Amino acid sequence: MKRPKFDPKQAPGAVADWADQRLAGASPLRKLFNKVFPDHWSFMLGEIALYSFIILLLTGTFLAFFFTPSSAEVVYNGSYVPLRGISMSQAYASALNISFDVRGGLVLRQIHHWSALLFMAAIVVHMLRTFFTGAFRRPRELNWMVGFLLFWLGFLEGFAGYSLPDDALSGTGLRIADAIMLSIPVIGTWVSFAIFGGEFPGGDRIFSLLYIGHVFLIPGIILALIALHLALLVKQKHTQWPGPGRTEHNVVGHRMFPGFAAKGGGFFMIVFGVLALFGGLIQINPIWLFGPYKAAVVSSASQPDWYVMFLDGSTRLMPPWEIRIHLFNHGYTVPPIFWPTVVLPGILVGLGLLYPFLEQRFMRDRAHHNLLQRPRDVPTRTGLGAMAVTFFVVLTLSGGNDVIADKFDISLNAMTWAGRIGILILPPLAYYLAHRIALGLQQHDREVLAHGVETGIIKRLPNGAFVEVHQPLAAPDEHGHTELPYRGWVVPKKMNRIGAIGPAVKGFFVAVEKPEEPREVEAEEQREELTSGRR
Repeated sequence: MKRPKFDPKQAPGAVADWADQRLAGASPLRKLFNKVFPDHWSFMLGEIALYSFIILLLTGTFLAFFFTPSSAEVVYNGSYVPLRGISMSQAYASALNISFDVRGGLVLRQIHHWSALLFMAAIVVHMLRTFFTGAFRRPRELNWMVGFLLFWLGFLEGFAGYSLPDDALSGTGLRIADAIMLSIPVIGTWVSFAIFGGEFPGGDRIFSLLYIGHVFLIPGIILALIALHLALLVKQKHTQWPGPGRTEHNVVGHRMFPGFAAKGGGFFMIVFGVLALFGGLIQINPIWLFGPYKAAVVSSASQPDWYVMFLDGSTRLMPPWEIRIHLFNHGYTVPPIFWPTVVLPGILVGLGLLYPFLEQRFMRDRAHHNLLQRPRDVPTRTGLGAMAVTFFVVLTLSGGNDVIADKFDISLNAMTWAGRIGILILPPLAYYLAHRIALGLQQHDREVLAHGVETGIIKRLPNGAFVEVHQPLAAPDEHGHTELPYRGWVVPKKMNRIGAIGPAVKGFFVAVEKPEEPREVEAEEQREELTSGRR
């Protein structure tokens, strides 16, 4: 009997059919592949965070093969000559070996660090986009809470990561963490002993905890939350910007497969390429310059990564207010560091998680929303966001006030007091300015809808007065006004946005002095028709 001839063109279909008969995955995959994603650039911010996390997992797996999480003392005899013969922990020695003796170790370690910074930056910018556009409103409150928790988990993951090498910088960070634990009333000492296995710096216990947390526990939780985040994204309808043809009940964009998947694959390669360039060309966290951690050695300008600096800043700005309390015939001291490092993060986490419900309560808006809002249309929320951003910026700058004072020859005390005054004055000022600017921009949109687009043409009236000619966006009434409703869409502000004149001549890629290209007669006639409004 002659065997059927193998047809390679039929092979993919046959394999898919074989798998579908056993897994019944065709229906859910069809629904997933047909999901439509809007193509606005702002939706790519979350993708940057996702791709950075994938790169973090890949590079972190490589580094884990060569890292030794131990505080046992060894004498370094590796390739870095200035530290040969120096006693140090095995953790620091293995980090040096990864940097100088493992093939490709340094570039992968730097890609890992740059990926962590980009991951946190993408999360923050993505959250700002979600906040200012109202993408967290019903039914996406749970997804907002998941994203907010991802930031704080990334915060812990980053802290555990740069504490592992046991260099002078990471050891200083652990010492501060121990001081924060000790500041907790009643249970602070027990917490510190439980984490460090005794008095700071303890033994291998802290490195074992940090290693398990950084390599297994926290990445696992982050991965589970990202999966939940994406599952909710697929289950719920994707948000989109308002515009013609876009309603609360549809999504305009590209299907998951093949359009969005192809663009996403290309974008992942771009993110990976940029991080590879950063890791290969720009030095970051040179632990060999800091040296091994010694509890008695402290250097100036010891700064954490940027997303931790706001806590450093809040600690520096806190006045030395020490509180004594008496409980059960025992006196307890609450040191000043407790308020900016324990109470403040607790308040920030609570406010962030509950903000969607607080806005629903005070705005009385419990409707189902799929269309985004422009920040100018919600001035109160825009003002609150500007106030929060200013609050973090002041604290972040205060976290490096010693470096600023040193480089610009300013008194450190003056920097501290400037931060204390700034944290009280600047956030309310930012709220006021953002609120007023949002109202002004919204009012300008409404004026354009009522009076038309400014043309730059000045007309002199018979009585001698000068007025500017406006191009109405619809048929005007006897008073020259149009009654177009304000829908929260982008309103054209320039003549070329409504096709009345040709595109503006650019001065960057096209020289301003370049003469205008001669146009076809037919195109000129069409342009005249558009300008005169006969079409």
